[in-house]
Amino acid sequence: MINPKLTVVGAGPGDPDLITLKAIKAIQSADVILYDALVNDALLGYASESAELIFVGKRKGCYAYQQSQINQLIIERALRCGHVVRLKGGDPFIFGRGAEELEYAKEYAIEVAVVPGISSSAAVPAYQGIPLTKRNAAESFWVITGTTKSHEISSDMALAAKSTATVVILMGMGKLAEIVKIFSSEGKQNTAVAVIQNGTRENEKVGIGTISSIEAIVEEKQLSTPAIIIIGEVVNQRVDLASMYEKSNLAPQFSQLVSA
Repeated sequence: MINPKLTVVGAGPGDPDLITLKAIKAIQSADVILYDALVNDALLGYASESAELIFVGKRKGCYAYQQSQINQLIIERALRCGHVVRLKGGDPFIFGRGAEELEYAKEYAIEVAVVPGISSSAAVPAYQGIPLTKRNAAESFWVITGTTKSHEISSDMALAAKSTATVVILMGMGKLAEIVKIFSSEGKQNTAVAVIQNGTRENEKVGIGTISSIEAIVEEKQLSTPAIIIIGEVVNQRVDLASMYEKSNLAPQFSQLVSA
């Protein structure tokens, strides 16, 4: 008897150690795994040898499958094979369309579950010693998509630029010039900015600057997607973790952390 089930699983921000035990158990029990481009391939090593692995990743301008096709794959494989794990980078409920896929599966009477993941919006700054909130620096933070479904910059960006909160922007590299313009119009040319590409991975790259200088720094360091942008005073108050990581023999990428 086949028990059709969909589990939407957050794979974390990139470092394969940043995944929950519950996520690993879901991967191990899967009959089929549909995984995204930002998922670390090392996590697929937890899958059963009999599991079918299907890459459905999406990157800017490059789609292995359209969302409608992914939805159909979920239904077809769940009804035919049993347990489908939809493995997504970060947390599936933070700009991950996880809720949409769960809702679609429920229309076909398929059992559904979700395993939250560590979001890049918090983990990537943390790996660089950047606290999203800190007393006397930031009392709150925004997490905003840089590009909406209509490929326009989010209208929330202008509201965030007016606040004193830390602003974390996902999928925003293609809109960097517009972001700089919005924050500059609020007189924030000297506000600190960090751009972190491939956060928490061995090939992580970082650029630190201000609203007025960040475009030149991104060009100089050749930073590109996938990357997140952090704007706010907390960037200036980041903790220097480089020596700490070197002494503790953690992953080699941390020896390359940018110091103040």
